[in-house]
Amino acid sequence: MNKKIGDNVQKWLSDVGVFRQKVPDDNTNFHFVINYPEDNVMDVMQPKQNPDVVVIGCATNVSPEHITEMRNLSPKKRDDFIWDLRFMINTQGVDFQLQHPENILESFLVTAEIFEDGLTKDKLISTVKTVFRSKIMCVWKIQRELGFEDKGKGNTSDSMYV
Repeated sequence: MNKKIGDNVQKWLSDVGVFRQKVPDDNTNFHFVINYPEDNVMDVMQPKQNPDVVVIGCATNVSPEHITEMRNLSPKKRDDFIWDLRFMINTQGVDFQLQHPENILESFLVTAEIFEDGLTKDKLISTVKTVFRSKIMCVWKIQRELGFEDKGKGNTSDSMYV
């Protein structure tokens, strides 16, 4: 049964053109790396410890420039930033982990799960999109509060597919 789930998931990801590669992983029944959108890496996997669920995840490291800007904020502003980020992500129907020692955001992970009885191509691709949208909301929040990385252009794309 697990092999069939993995085969279906790989086929569906390939059908929409986001499948990149299969990753050897002793902790999973299958682990795929996808590109959604084109230059954004995400993981789709089924943990061995929970074989009736497919997990979609996207990890993001905060740029050194933004970390420096966060360090320059007052402790109160850093605290407010982390709380605002938590509340914002929590509205998206995803799970998340923030790595923020001393309220300086270093990285974040956004994940979502689909249980076997609800796994369809539509649900899989919709969940991939939801995880990405949640990640890009965090990126935009960081850029809005701390400035854009590419200061030479003077603006940022309004497309969520950056």
